[in-house]
Amino acid sequence: MSARAPALRGPVRLGPRSLAALGLTSAAGVAAFGWPLLADSASGLAHSGDAPWLFAGLLPLLLAVVVATIADTGLDAKAVAMLGVLAAAGAALRPLGAGTAGLEPMFFLMVLAGRVLGPGFGFVLGALSMFAGALLTGGVGPWMPFQMLTMGWVSMGAGLLPGHASLRGRRELLLLAAYGALAALAYGLVMNLQGWPYIAGLGSGLSFVPGDPLHDNLARYLAYVLATSLGWDVPRALLTVVLTLTLGSTVLRALRRATRRAAFDAPAAFRPPEP
Repeated sequence: MSARAPALRGPVRLGPRSLAALGLTSAAGVAAFGWPLLADSASGLAHSGDAPWLFAGLLPLLLAVVVATIADTGLDAKAVAMLGVLAAAGAALRPLGAGTAGLEPMFFLMVLAGRVLGPGFGFVLGALSMFAGALLTGGVGPWMPFQMLTMGWVSMGAGLLPGHASLRGRRELLLLAAYGALAALAYGLVMNLQGWPYIAGLGSGLSFVPGDPLHDNLARYLAYVLATSLGWDVPRALLTVVLTLTLGSTVLRALRRATRRAAFDAPAAFRPPEP
């Protein structure tokens, strides 16, 4: 067995059921975010104002399915304890930047934890951290399931990055900083899709027009992103890069040391007491 295999697996092993649940949830998430651009102009969905609420109700159920499936196939007591600590830390970091020019320090922790602990753990950690953070900040609403799913993708993606032994030290930090910047920008780009269809009064150059061709709505959406959220997304990406390059080495060592000491891969063995 190669030295990179345990790092890629992490404490949560993705079996066939976990992969199927994760794939189903991600596919539903793509549909939930992209329905304005994916729906055919002749379909009823393209003209329905209820679609965002339908997906907002559906996503929590699917997230619950994937979390329960992953827990059933790979989370032991030690992994649950680490998940609780990291989710609490991520939730505590969220209010530090809430409402301040998009500065959200929790992104760098989600990226580093996903890198060390694997894609399965990363997805669950990202979703639970965003849920707990929403409770702390009072940000509970129909957008919360979308935030949970997107943050789950961010942390899961870090666990899927190349894990070759040569990617250690400065190279690994540069890789994670680059991924963190792209993920922070992509988070804003994707999350804007959640609210854009039913925000009215933005003018014909920015608003979603039900039934219009894909390229027209896509052009309006990009203009909407440039006009409304790019000033939040860029500071988020820059902060993620700065924190990763300055604190990343220390956090990575702490996470890897905790993972080794927890011995997630050690099989449990019960022996009868000696006479």
